[in-house]
Formats: sequence, C-alpha cells, structure tokens
Amino acid sequence: MHQSTIRLKDLAVAALEDLKAEAITILDVTTMSSMTDIMIVASGRSNRQVRSLTQHLVSKAKAAGIPPLGVEGEREGEWGLVDLGDVIVHVMQPTVRDFYQLEKLWQIDDSASAEDV
Repeated sequence: MHQSTIRLKDLAVAALEDLKAEAITILDVTTMSSMTDIMIVASGRSNRQVRSLTQHLVSKAKAAGIPPLGVEGEREGEWGLVDLGDVIVHVMQPTVRDFYQLEKLWQIDDSASAEDV
C-alpha cells in the first residue's frame, strides 16, 4: 500500500476520532476492489453527529489539499459517504450500519483484513 494511502487513512481516522465516532473499522479491500484500497466504516449516534462527522472529514481533507471526489447522504444524517479516492469513508447510525453490514460484505473470509480502532 502506498504511503499516501496510509496518510489519507490516518487523516480520515483522526477526523472521525476528533468528533467521537464510534466503532471505527478499517477494511483493506485492495484485493477485492479496483475503485479503492481502504474502506472505513464508523458510527455516529444521531443524525446531527453523522452530519457533523461527514462535514468535519470533508473540511479536514480539503485543508490537507485532498478535496473529496464525492460526498453523499449527509443531508439526511442517517448515513454519509466521503469518497477520497484510495480511501472511502462510510459514517452511519448504528441501525443503518446493522442493516447494511458493510464489514460482512467486504470480508470474503476470516483472513480478510479488518482493524477496529
């Protein structure tokens, strides 16, 4: 994995931790996807927190000179997606996260790499 991808992952995790995101999980999907290398999934407790986490991540990325390629879902606040290219971040309320189960979707077997922060 490139150093720039690792720095981008670290930036995203730090931004999520700034506003107390819960259950931050990092998935290495380099062998499963050609669109990204890292998926990060995190939970926010409310619509307001999900929106704040998404907006904060976008601000931190822009400040670092990495404008997101796309931002989705932040208006409703049930989930948000920030596409940073090599790193894609999903922020969801726990019930939405339980419904979509992205961690299961992106793990083919027990040997797939997932890291809880």
